[in-house]
Formats: sequence, structure tokens, C-alpha cells
Amino acid sequence: MAEHREIPQPLTSAPWPAGATHLVVSGPTGSGKSTVGRLLATALGRVWVEGDAFHTVANRNKMAAGTPLDDADRAPWLARLAEELGRLGDLGLPAVLACSALKRSYRDELRSCGYPLTVVQILVSPGELRDRLASRHAHFMPASLVDSQVALMEPLDPQEDGITVSSAEDPQATASRILDELGFVLDWS
Repeated sequence: MAEHREIPQPLTSAPWPAGATHLVVSGPTGSGKSTVGRLLATALGRVWVEGDAFHTVANRNKMAAGTPLDDADRAPWLARLAEELGRLGDLGLPAVLACSALKRSYRDELRSCGYPLTVVQILVSPGELRDRLASRHAHFMPASLVDSQVALMEPLDPQEDGITVSSAEDPQATASRILDELGFVLDWS
């Protein structure tokens, strides 16, 4: 007699939590968006999405060679990220995404996910970014791309849902400030 096994069912849609929003932690390379984003996701109990993981190998190789991506390089990457946010939204799972999202048009593409989205733009001086990247190992993004990213970065428009914060040296302090500004009250101790 054959053993009966239940076949796992695919995840189905779930209601979007009232008042919830995806968070996009944005900024140039070295701004701390991934470190701060992981802290925010953990503190809020949200799904963590590392935007760099969605880059094609060609994009990673291009950046590693010191060549900035152009809009044509970024378009499929941003579309994949918006699709992932939409997929998570369909499952009722608000996420925290680390993504440079330097230009308004890039942030608008992410907003096409169909769910509320709040951008947290992290500001860091170009000199500090270069210092941070000089001490970072095993990452494809070289310090030579800092200036191109800073030049491309557009401030949040007043009509965009989001906040801008200056990065502290301590990522936890930056995350705490973000949570405070967004109205979350958490105890890190």
C-alpha cells in the first residue's frame, strides 16, 4: 500500500495589512542601506529583500569593472524588484528592500508594485562613502563609482512618500532614527 503524502500547496494571496507599506532603503553605494535595511526588517518583523541579489551577472561585472550602469541596464533590474514587491504584497507580506533607487523614475518603477511604498533615503558625504568602500571587502561595487552615483541621486520630491536621513557611524543609531521618524516605537535593548 502506498504511503499517503500531502502535496504542499503553493502560497496563496493574503490580505494586505491595514496601514502597512513596503520600505525601500535607498542611497548610493556605501551608504549603509543593506545594513540599516536588515536592522529595520528585523525590528519590524518584515521580509528582507537585498536589491543587489536581483542584478544580472552582466550588471555586476560592469560595475566591478568600474563602469556605471545606465538606465537601460537598470530597467530590467528595477522591474524585477517591483515584481518581487508585488509578489510579496500579494502574499500580505510587507518588505524592506535595499535598493539604490537614486532617481525619481527608479522609485516610480518600484511603486508600480501595486502596494504602498515608503522610501527612506540615506545621505552620506562622498568622502565618507569612499572611506567606507575602501574598508569594505568582497563586494562588487568599487569606490570609483561613488561620484557617478552621487551625481545621479535625486532628492525625494515633496509628493513622494518618504523621509531623508543622514547616516550615523553606527547603523543601529541610523535605524533607530528612521523608526522614530516613521512613527515606530521599539526598544532595542
